[in-house]
Amino acid sequence: MTRIAGIDEAGFGPVLGPLVVSTACFDVPDDHAGECLWKLLRTCVARTPGRRRGGSVVVADSKTVYDRKKADGLQHLERGVLGMLATRDRRPSNLGELLACLAPEAPAQAKQEPWHADCTAPVPACISPTDLALASNVLAAGLAGEGVQLAAMRAQCLFVPAYNRLVQATRNKSTTLLDTTCRLLAYLWGKHPGAGQTMRIYVDRQGGRQHYRPTLQRTFEAFDVAVTEETETRSSYRLASEGKVVEIHFTVGGEDDNLLVALASMMSKYLRELLMAGFNRFWASHVPGLAPTAGYYVDGLRFHREITPAAQRLGIDPGVLLRCR
Repeated sequence: MTRIAGIDEAGFGPVLGPLVVSTACFDVPDDHAGECLWKLLRTCVARTPGRRRGGSVVVADSKTVYDRKKADGLQHLERGVLGMLATRDRRPSNLGELLACLAPEAPAQAKQEPWHADCTAPVPACISPTDLALASNVLAAGLAGEGVQLAAMRAQCLFVPAYNRLVQATRNKSTTLLDTTCRLLAYLWGKHPGAGQTMRIYVDRQGGRQHYRPTLQRTFEAFDVAVTEETETRSSYRLASEGKVVEIHFTVGGEDDNLLVALASMMSKYLRELLMAGFNRFWASHVPGLAPTAGYYVDGLRFHREITPAAQRLGIDPGVLLRCR
């Protein structure tokens, strides 16, 4: 078996709410490790909602499957993320349990912010338990039919206070994103199947950065980090230690080219949207008539202006609300 993982983020651009970086990891039979996973798993996954058949589950870039304007906009994210978790018999019933499954450090951090204090919002939020069970059954059968196994799903949730501390220390939010990504890379190294085997990790390239070796070498100090390719569209590296090998590929448009990067994109978006829903509910209860926000620059600043008087009345530190960059 070859262990293959994808990493992607949600929330890098906004000025409100958390930055979430996630990874999804499969064990794939060696003779299929080089294949397109969408093609290999075509009986259970589809790349677009319009191509679903036989109850297949959409796994694609979250920007193409999530529609914030629709009441049921989370449905494809829920089928994909919660359906995949259920193939490992993990069925969280609320946001707190979901965070405990995917981002074990997040619940304690979330409780430090009043809008995330209880994390009792139910999941799934849009689809029915029956729909979720059907999605999970389809995914489980499709994966098993090709000998593919879900090895891991993990996320890093960087809430505003921690985000601000890290960005102020580095003076560069791209560095903060890469450092958060490296924590997931270290987690995946701990999931390496063993000596004599190669693990492949695909990361959606972050901004215009092309050279990652210095950061990787700092993260994996004891390892040999070799550059295998650095071009405008792809930066690839080989890490080796004690017979273990990891290939890391930073690619442009990774969520469109790799199913696991797309699944990681969906995980990140789903967690962030659930957390932002709690954020919006909290402030709507204190500011009558307040329109919700996704947290992006112009509307995020509008929202921040409108909640500032209430935040002052509640004695909430401005540093936990607005990102410094």
